Amino acid sequence: MLQDKFNIIKQRFVELSDQIVNPDIINDRKKYVEISREYKDLKALTEKIEEYEMTAAQLEEAKQVLKEETDREMVEMAKEEADNLARRLEKLEEEIKWMLIPKDKEDAKSAVMEIRAGTGGDEASLFAGDLFRMYAKYAEKKGWKVEIVDFNEGTAGGFKEIIFNVKGEDVYGTLKYEAGVHRVQRVPQTETQGRVHTSAATVMVFPEAEEFDVEIDMKDIRKDLFMSSGPGGQSVNTTYSAVRLTHIPTGITAQCQDQKSQHKNFEKALRVLRSRLYELELRKKKEEEAKIRKSQVSSGDRSAKIRTYNFPQGRVTDHRIGLTLYDLQNILNGDLDKIIEALRIADNAEKLKAAGQNL
Repeated sequence: MLQDKFNIIKQRFVELSDQIVNPDIINDRKKYVEISREYKDLKALTEKIEEYEMTAAQLEEAKQVLKEETDREMVEMAKEEADNLARRLEKLEEEIKWMLIPKDKEDAKSAVMEIRAGTGGDEASLFAGDLFRMYAKYAEKKGWKVEIVDFNEGTAGGFKEIIFNVKGEDVYGTLKYEAGVHRVQRVPQTETQGRVHTSAATVMVFPEAEEFDVEIDMKDIRKDLFMSSGPGGQSVNTTYSAVRLTHIPTGITAQCQDQKSQHKNFEKALRVLRSRLYELELRKKKEEEAKIRKSQVSSGDRSAKIRTYNFPQGRVTDHRIGLTLYDLQNILNGDLDKIIEALRIADNAEKLKAAGQNL
């Protein structure tokens, strides 16, 4: 029964309100972050429940007036109010159902993104550059901060590979739907006969791990230093400030040459390495969950073709949900909300179905 759920939620919110000011929890950073996130989510949900209960009480009052009132004008007013309140109550119940969908705790985190040119040679590198600019502009619109970690430029421009952090609130929960193979169909600048070529780039997205998410024994890390290089392979400086870290047990590597300081490059590379190790654990967990719930929206399959950008027709198609928009230029300029929101709704609908609830 819905009211029973509401009572459990309100009781849990009271418990969290006490815990969040408890000195023992405040001093335990990992626990405090977990409690704070749950408190924030339940605060919004509790406020929505209180609005629902107030609206339900007002509806009962209006129904009572309809039973007792004899004046025709008053009855009409009460009927109109009851109809409005009933519609409002239905809308609130729908909103609460969506809010009750379990969230991944990683969703609130910042994200690490990697874009790699795939098939298509120079054109694929140029497309990887287009995707990076698209995400950078989207991040700017959302008030997030983009921080480049490492890159390898293409010979004709763009990037063979670029790794960057996107910092802000609920970044991973928003950008996780971008993971997969992105395909572009357009006429390359070098094509003299106007033929449309197809190229691809792979986007990887994983949550930026906190220090307490992954414990790394520094004895398991090999640190290599090399000189930073700039466009065209030229040396940026003559000191060995660029850092490559290798996690010996897994063979996972991360490097950074963005900063002049070796110490800053080390810190940034370590953050990426930690996030990659964290993502490895998450992937194992999600593979287990996928056996129970198969989601076409957020499967995390890096080899899956998820989206096509067709320049001749100005069309963008997301293949997971069959969404086609004729708004290519605005999307490449960072107008991604309409796609991401549609993917989020489709994903949440699957979660509701898995939970045995009906929309």
